Amino acid sequence: MHIVIMGCGRVGSALAQTLEQQGHTVAVIDQDPTSFRRLGSSFGGRRVTGVGFDQDTLREAGIEEAGAFAAVSSGDNSNIIAARVAREMFGVENVAARIYDPRRAEVYQRLGIPTVATVRWTADQMLRRLLPSGAEPLWRDPTGGVQLAEVHTAVSWVGHKVSRLQEETGVRVAFVTRLGEAILPTSQTVLQEGDLVHVMMRTDEVDKVEAAFAKGPEEEGGH
Repeated sequence: MHIVIMGCGRVGSALAQTLEQQGHTVAVIDQDPTSFRRLGSSFGGRRVTGVGFDQDTLREAGIEEAGAFAAVSSGDNSNIIAARVAREMFGVENVAARIYDPRRAEVYQRLGIPTVATVRWTADQMLRRLLPSGAEPLWRDPTGGVQLAEVHTAVSWVGHKVSRLQEETGVRVAFVTRLGEAILPTSQTVLQEGDLVHVMMRTDEVDKVEAAFAKGPEEEGGH
C-alpha cells in the first residue's frame, strides 16, 4: 500500500521507517526540508517539502493512489485540516490525525476522523502503571457493549493457565504483555508474575470481572 505521512518529527519519521520496512511505499510531507534528515539515508520513499493540506503538495506525495494518510505534525489544526482533505477531497479510506488537545480529539472523532490524542494517551499509559487496580478500557465497539481492557490481576493467578482464568471470569484473553512484549496466549499459556492481562469482555460485566480477577482462582481442594 502507498501511505502518505504529514510531519517528519520523531513520530512521523519512526512511522515512515517502520512502514517502509513492512514493505509499503511511503511519502513524507514537511514544511522544513531539514526535518527529512530524521529519515536516514536508507529511506527510499518520497520526501515532499510543502504544507500537508495543500492539494498540489498532497498530489506530489501520491495521495491519489494512497491507501492511508497519517497527519502527525505538531499543529492540531493543520493535522485535522489535512486529514479531512485526504478523506473528503481524495477519498483516502484510512486516515488518522494526532491531536494534542483531548477535548478537540473527541470532537474530531465524532466527525469520523480517527484521532490519537497524544497527551491523553501518555497520561493513560502512566496512570495504568501508577494505579494498576481495576480495568482500563483500551477500546470499545461502536455500540459500547464490548470492550478491550487491561484488568489488574491478583498475584494468586500466577502459575495458572489462561484457560482457567477465562472459564472462571467469563472473559476472552486477547493478549498478554510480558516483559514489554505483547504475546497472543493459547489456552495452555501459564500466567507469570508481572504479566499485564488484556481481555475482551461485556461492558456491563466489568465490575464482576474486576472482582473475579482481584479475588484469584476458586479454591480447588486447598490452595
